[in-house]
Amino acid sequence: MMSSTTLKPTFTGPRVPVAKAGRVAPSRAAILRVRAGPYDEELIATAQKIASPGHGILAMDESNATCGKRLDSIGMENTEASRQAYRELLCTTPGLGEYISGAILFEETLYQNTTTGSTMVDELNKQGIVPGIKVDKGLVPLPNSNNESWCQGLDGLAQRTAEYYKQGARFAKWRSVISIPSGPSNLALQDCAYGLARYAAISQASGLVPIVEPEVLLDGDHDIDRTLEIAQEIWAQTFKYMADNKVMFEGILLKPSMVTPGADSSKREKPEVVADYTLKLLRRRVPPAVPGIMFLSGGQSELEATLNLNAMNQKPNPWHVSFSYARALQNSVLKTWKGQPENKQVAQEALLKRAKANSQAQRGQYDPSTESKEAGERTFEKGYVY
Repeated sequence: MMSSTTLKPTFTGPRVPVAKAGRVAPSRAAILRVRAGPYDEELIATAQKIASPGHGILAMDESNATCGKRLDSIGMENTEASRQAYRELLCTTPGLGEYISGAILFEETLYQNTTTGSTMVDELNKQGIVPGIKVDKGLVPLPNSNNESWCQGLDGLAQRTAEYYKQGARFAKWRSVISIPSGPSNLALQDCAYGLARYAAISQASGLVPIVEPEVLLDGDHDIDRTLEIAQEIWAQTFKYMADNKVMFEGILLKPSMVTPGADSSKREKPEVVADYTLKLLRRRVPPAVPGIMFLSGGQSELEATLNLNAMNQKPNPWHVSFSYARALQNSVLKTWKGQPENKQVAQEALLKRAKANSQAQRGQYDPSTESKEAGERTFEKGYVY
């Protein structure tokens, strides 16, 4: 005979919570929803335009102080008029848009007019060159590190990027650095990666495609294997923090260093070796969703930077592997111009020659037989700052 006592359930498995009346439990799709920003389509279109076949970036974003060093090398005084004359020479070079798809500007240049009254931004847009803007505030000592640096500029960045967008900029650039002779320390690696991720997220929210640039400096006598080791580490952390910050990878561009030995290394590597190591880094760390890898020259000679880029593009890869050069595009230009108005046209021809050479290298079709001896001159500066 059964007892009238109510039997208690003996189920001991996991209990599934029941949604309260009037409330619907969030679906798994809702929980996993990916960010969708107001500029997403524009960001993707801008990144793809810059990373178009045969094109690269002209980095002309040197600070006024660094631009002054360039001018001093040809005997010119560092005045606003001198900087205007040089930057106008670059922006108004006829035919430049055939090889250059983006130009990184310093803040002064973004708001600057040419001597004829048009803006630098207008001159670039006329040729289909996307104007960009340097947004970091430079390197300062990182406390409690191995004499390393961190990049400042996150304070007020959202307001500044919004204003830059109104002025016509459509992409941004932030340079942070890693020093191999300094270790590098974990503190420096993490600060570099997280700062870049925050900058990238803020830039995308303002409509600017962020160029992500954790530069592994050439300073040092280390070999190419050590460079690869450190480059892998900083890129792993950078992409981890960008994912944490919900950065849309289809709307960014990368500006890495090529994987080379240190500037003081006794062993130099051939372009084919540099290409193998650099592509190995990309395959191990960079998602195929990223549209463009725009390499910095990092103090390589004009010839060396072009040869290495050409070698990379003779091997299969899923990205637009291209260039974002400053010194490796401008060294010949400055020496040809010499600050003389009568040399403007021939200096612009020198810029076109270098831009065309790197355009050919982007397609893996570069022929170095026509290069001058001067193209092989190294542009490396120890502890280089912009």
